[in-house]
Amino acid sequence: MDKLDAYRIIAAQASHGELAFPTNVNASLKIQAALDDPECHIEKAVTLVAAEPLLSARTVAIANSVAYNPSGREVANVRVAVARLGFRTLRSLVAAMIVRQFASMVSDPILRVKSAQLWEHSAHVAALAFVLAKRVSKVDPETAFFAGIVHEVGGFYLLSRAAEFPGLLDGDGEDWRNFGERVIGRGVMKKLGVPEEIMTAMEAVWFGTRVLPPLTLGDTLHLAKDLAPVPSPFNPVDGSGEAYAMSAATIDFECGDGTLRSILEESADDVRSLTAALLMT
Repeated sequence: MDKLDAYRIIAAQASHGELAFPTNVNASLKIQAALDDPECHIEKAVTLVAAEPLLSARTVAIANSVAYNPSGREVANVRVAVARLGFRTLRSLVAAMIVRQFASMVSDPILRVKSAQLWEHSAHVAALAFVLAKRVSKVDPETAFFAGIVHEVGGFYLLSRAAEFPGLLDGDGEDWRNFGERVIGRGVMKKLGVPEEIMTAMEAVWFGTRVLPPLTLGDTLHLAKDLAPVPSPFNPVDGSGEAYAMSAATIDFECGDGTLRSILEESADDVRSLTAALLMT
């Protein structure tokens, strides 16, 4: 089957909501729905988080990260961690669990390597987006954190289906970027109930439009992707087969009393601790 035909099949299913989600993703969506309920109280949230060992560990780790614990007073239980983080951050961590569950559907060894790289890229983007939102663009950092976690969920879904379509990921990824990414990404995000604000920001990323210094959530996410030290496996490649990479050395600008580079240096511990917490296995 031609690659574009395969993309059309998956994209058509995505646009109609006909997505094959694993059982554990559906269970996680129920947790997300419970947290979205205005009547959900903290004790219920603690119970939901405590029932998922990895979610519990990641919740405590994020609560102890430099970004959320500048005083250095560590917590050791889920209840205190949930109280420190709040429901919005919890929703982001549930989203991270869902993305990882998509990755668990990948069985092919080569695709698993791509999946691991994509999650590492996503974790870096989420951490960078959080810091850039707080220090540079002044958009809501929690929204930026969530957006970074889910921004490649369409790619994870594609990897989970790739074994059904031999040759789907051959080549440099241009077909994915030009055809599949937007349609499949929109469909998966809609099915997961991703807020419209983040969908709008993703349009800026998908179409490659941004402003520097960043002003919007889309600008912030786009810059975080460019700065992530681990590129997406779907990134364009140069003549040597290596993914194009950028850094504060090639992207810099004045911001307030400093520059992007100085802000990233000052925030390095925040980015490092958030990324490490998200990458917990």
